[in-house]
Amino acid sequence: MAGFLAVFLREMVILRRRFARQLAAAAVSPLLYLLAFGHGLGGGLDVDGRPYIRFLLPGLIAMASMTQAFGIAGEINIARFYSCVFEEIQASPASRVSYVMGEVCAALARALLGSAVVILLGLAFGVHLSCGLYFWLGVLMNGFAFAALAVSLAMVVKSHADQSLLNTFVITPMAFLGGTFFPMDKLPAWAGKALSILPLTHASHIIRAGAFGLAPSPRSILALGLCCCLFLALAVHAVGRARD
Repeated sequence: MAGFLAVFLREMVILRRRFARQLAAAAVSPLLYLLAFGHGLGGGLDVDGRPYIRFLLPGLIAMASMTQAFGIAGEINIARFYSCVFEEIQASPASRVSYVMGEVCAALARALLGSAVVILLGLAFGVHLSCGLYFWLGVLMNGFAFAALAVSLAMVVKSHADQSLLNTFVITPMAFLGGTFFPMDKLPAWAGKALSILPLTHASHIIRAGAFGLAPSPRSILALGLCCCLFLALAVHAVGRARD
């Protein structure tokens, strides 16, 4: 428990010191998407009887919780390659699980902050969502999955410069193909099946269903839950290899 708190509180101190910049960074992309797609390209369009901007906003929340949670990988790499904090953690009696959970929970805090920013932006655009149980379940599971994935991949890269490759090959394709900007049922059947392996696809479904006051598919909840377990196991294994 002490190891978990040490890792978590360290990341919270960093977040507090950079809070204004973190807040601004979390707002820029969603704001541009709301202006360009919500009011620009999507103005006057309906999706399943709802204005497109109302369809878009839950997808942006899913994307924000993903990108903000995955951003913890950058902090981990700084700790590994520059500040040597990770070496101190390696020398401490903190277990692999406590270290991983400390980083994951810190990433979850970032994901919740990013989601809250998008919700407030939506209110500014006149879009009101139902933020009930399923909505927050989707946000938390999505943030947890990508936080654990971030920890595991951060242990693999060989330099801080390689971090941009993770965003290029993991985050960017998923952001555009995970049901964020368009309904998945409009795709050909083969494409829908292929994209159903992406965790963001299921997160978008859960968050969007919850935002509309509907119950999401149990299949999506199960799939995203399995991703959380798999990525957490990978993170613990990767941290163990990095210690060795």
